[in-house]
Amino acid sequence: MTTAGERSTAPAAGRRETMLIIGAGLGGLSTGCYAQMNGYRTRILEMHEIPGGCCTAWERGDYTLDACVSWMLGSGPGNEMHQIWLELGALQGKEVRHFEVFNVVRGQDGRAVYFYSDPDRLQAHLTALSPADAQRIKEFCGRLRAFRKALAVYPFLKPVGLMGRLERLRMLASFVPYANAVRKTISVLMAEYAARFQDPLLRQAFNFVLYEKHPNFPVLPTHFQLASHANLSAGVPQGGSLGVARSIERRYLGLGGEIAYNTKVEEVIVENDRAAGVRLSDGRELRADIVVSAADGPTTMNKFLGGRYLDDAYRRLYTETLHRPGMVFPGYFTLFLGLRRDFPEADPCTTYLLTDEQAAELTGIRHPSINVQFRNRHYPELSPPGTSVVYATYFCDIAPWRALDEGPEQATRSRGGQELHTLPVRHGRGYYAAKHRARKALVAFLEERFPGLEESIAVRDVSSPLTQVRYTGNHDGTVLGWQPFVESGETLEELVKRHGPGLPGLGDFYQSGVWATTGGLIRAAAAGRHVMQFVCRDDGLPFTASVDTSAPPPTHLVIPVGPQQEAAPAPKEPQ
Repeated sequence: MTTAGERSTAPAAGRRETMLIIGAGLGGLSTGCYAQMNGYRTRILEMHEIPGGCCTAWERGDYTLDACVSWMLGSGPGNEMHQIWLELGALQGKEVRHFEVFNVVRGQDGRAVYFYSDPDRLQAHLTALSPADAQRIKEFCGRLRAFRKALAVYPFLKPVGLMGRLERLRMLASFVPYANAVRKTISVLMAEYAARFQDPLLRQAFNFVLYEKHPNFPVLPTHFQLASHANLSAGVPQGGSLGVARSIERRYLGLGGEIAYNTKVEEVIVENDRAAGVRLSDGRELRADIVVSAADGPTTMNKFLGGRYLDDAYRRLYTETLHRPGMVFPGYFTLFLGLRRDFPEADPCTTYLLTDEQAAELTGIRHPSINVQFRNRHYPELSPPGTSVVYATYFCDIAPWRALDEGPEQATRSRGGQELHTLPVRHGRGYYAAKHRARKALVAFLEERFPGLEESIAVRDVSSPLTQVRYTGNHDGTVLGWQPFVESGETLEELVKRHGPGLPGLGDFYQSGVWATTGGLIRAAAAGRHVMQFVCRDDGLPFTASVDTSAPPPTHLVIPVGPQQEAAPAPKEPQ
């Protein structure tokens, strides 16, 4: 028998048995889990020392700094997303926490909009803020009610490209009751919709419901997120982001998979128009029947494969569209503060709208706003009792940081005879000065709103999009890859429908993770399921998946808002 990493002796037309997966982010881990469930023998190759990719956390003293999950789509039942997480063992045995408010948006004058996900409470609160906008608020909340029902029929388990004609018709028919709400929210940009409100704060705030401003987003994703949140299916799991990654890693290893950490791929080996294995940074070659890249998309296409097998559409996507503004999600600037005391008056999650003067201190800031989370409210187990963890972020372009940088963005060095690929690299003085300036400005901003915060700081940790590049290799430090609702995401969807998650002319190769889809964690996890459905189809095998029963199902806790934030509920309307 062969194992993943060794070439099967079976002929190309025979049963493929072994698989190499590049990257142990959620896309790679998911691919490995579903591959093992379907009888393939797999090995995941990860350049870092831990799993998760962007779904990660790290320790600083007594504080664990969680850098990813602020909400997790599918964390509760009643939708196909939830089944995927249960199949991957991501939530079993954990408490999932749900907040009554999805996000608070606070204007420069201190006025605040509380975006309750419950449509009745949201309608009451928004109408109290702006009675003049009552009709538009009623319309928005009415569609939110429709989306809460639509989530039950939203497809995640099977890719559209593998659906037969009858399956597609049934899927479309299931959306008929919600067609009006979907049509009217996908055809209008949120920026255009928000501009229709009479109240100046609402005109701004609706652009920031999803923490940051997404200029190319229609109204639909805001409804989707709020509806999931209201259905208790967008909470946060006990143990945080790295806890989710570790749980899926355990599921994968329990299914018989293997992971090689500190292992960096440099090239996909191609023989006779088939992916035959990979070449590593230390010169070793590993062979398998199938190669799946769940790594950075541009790196995969332009480096691992050297630009080969890109037809005209793929070549435009990865050489032209990729570099146009708005085609890829930006990266983040992140400030973590571990605080020696609690700040119970702080909301769990707030987007603050900044003045141009305040924003000018923050290198690379894309929109004049910051999102501030008191992360201990999400994950109290990740810091000592009576302490706080602040997680302050902003959407950030990488170009201004690169202009200040003087060194390599990644470097491989040997320690104790082992290659390590995510060690610190030396940057220019301007780079460190910009990080210091941003940190100082953010701390001063927070101190003004939470007196005593600065003197309680025990831990500081700052990262830029270049930090993300160092740890994950992601293009321009993005954590989400292609943008949906624009040319890049729409082109990718059409290409996957046409070719599957592979490349025309290249056999035994597939792509998984966020670059094989559009969006966040659930999309990455679903991509692993989808790619294995294509692999099984190509091998003439039935696809199978099962829920992890090694631990009990998750439990759920609803965390109420404080009494100072309560809004009187509106009368319920007919559903």
